[in-house]
Order: sequence, then structure tokens, then C-alpha cells
Amino acid sequence: MRTSALEQTLRHDRLIVAIGIATVVAFSWGYLLAGAGIDMSMADMPMDPEPWSPAQALLMFAMWWVMMIAMMVPSAAPMILLFAAIKRKQTADSPILASWVFLAGYLVIWAGFSLVAVSVQWALEQSGLLSGMMASTSNLLAGIILLAAGLYQLTPIKRACLRYCQSPVLFLSQYWQPDAMGALRMGFRHGAYCVGCCWFLMALLFVAGVMNLAWVAAVAIYVAFEKLLARSLWLSRAAGVGLIVSGGLVLARGLIATASASL
Repeated sequence: MRTSALEQTLRHDRLIVAIGIATVVAFSWGYLLAGAGIDMSMADMPMDPEPWSPAQALLMFAMWWVMMIAMMVPSAAPMILLFAAIKRKQTADSPILASWVFLAGYLVIWAGFSLVAVSVQWALEQSGLLSGMMASTSNLLAGIILLAAGLYQLTPIKRACLRYCQSPVLFLSQYWQPDAMGALRMGFRHGAYCVGCCWFLMALLFVAGVMNLAWVAAVAIYVAFEKLLARSLWLSRAAGVGLIVSGGLVLARGLIATASASL
């Protein structure tokens, strides 16, 4: 009877946490589909770089952070749900609040990444290297990003970070900490591993367009497969090789165009 009651409580806790996660993700995608507060009607028109106002910078930061939430939280859900289950078994207190604290720590790390991404976007835009859709206007830049992302897929750092992202049991067994501050620190650490695993994949958004939602969805789906499929190292390597080949082709095209223009 006691075991049955615990199982029912665990299912109830995980259902509440899962609904909360799904709601956050749904609102995030809704915000992006609505345009993220950005006027895209003039996106295809050539425009001279202009200084950003504080309000525009804040809007761009919000766009990046919400985009990271929409893309990354679904693949983090198994970790959060397992955390809630273990928390319930360790204490009679509800694990729901602790789960949200864990998620908050995770999202703070992605907020830090979003701040860096906005800074890079600003620098590229002021250099005239981004279009109105926030896509690269230079084959040289696009080729370098693709090549670098592909090479990173094959590095030991990528493999180490992916190992913890793929195995919630491994992560929680090594880094478990009690109380709310422990949950926050665990969220920070898990977020750091996810950034280490995926940051170059996010840089690919500068190739096809930061507001190209089909591209955003494709990257998010790939991240989910890479993190949720057991023994998916082959997938990372295949993606790396594909990105390297694509980057080499785009870079070669850019070099040829540059050489032709200089003649």
C-alpha cells in the first residue's frame, strides 16, 4: 500500500512538472511564431547598420533567450523529471518547487549564452555581415561557422558535455546536492554542460537566419535526437562531417567570388 501510494504521488508530481515544462515551451514557441516583437516586414530590404537603442538590445536579448528556452527545454525535460522523482523519494516535501528551481538555474546559464549571442549579433550587424533576417551575407563567414561547428562536433569537449546531457542518471548521481540552493547549483551545472554541448550548433543560426523558424526547429530537433538517443555518438560525428563538407563548399564558393571580384 505504501509503495502504491508513493508511485501515485510520483506520477502526480511528474505530471505537474511535465505540464509546466510543456506550457513554458509552448509559450516560447508562440512568442517566436508571433515574431518575437520584431518587425519582419522589412527584413529582406537592404539596410545600413544603425546603432541599437537600449530597448532594441533588450528585445534582441529576449528573442535569443526565449529561443533558447524553446529549443533546449524539451531535451532537458527527462533530467528535470528524474530529478523530481528522486527528490520525492528522498523527502516528504513536494519536489515541484525544487524542480522549478533546477530549471531556473538551467535557464540562467542559457541567459548568459544569449547575452553573448546578442553581442556577437550586434558586432556582425554593425559590420554589415548580417541581413535583415539576421543571416550571414558573407559566404566566407558562413563557411567558417559551418566548418568550426563541424570540427567542434568531433572534439573531446563536445563528447564530455554530451555524455552528461545524455545520461540524467550519471549526472544526478555525480552532482546531487540537497535543498533549494543545491537544486539551483545543479541547474547551473546542467545548463553549463548543455551550453558546452550545443553552443556551436546555435551559432549555425547566423548562417540560415536567426529568425528562420524552420531552421530553428531543425536545430532543436537535431539537439533532441543527439541528447535523447542512447549511444548517439555516431550522430554527432556524422553531423560534424556533414557540417565540415558543407562549410568547405560554402567557403570555397566565397573565396572564388572574392577572387573574381578582385580581378
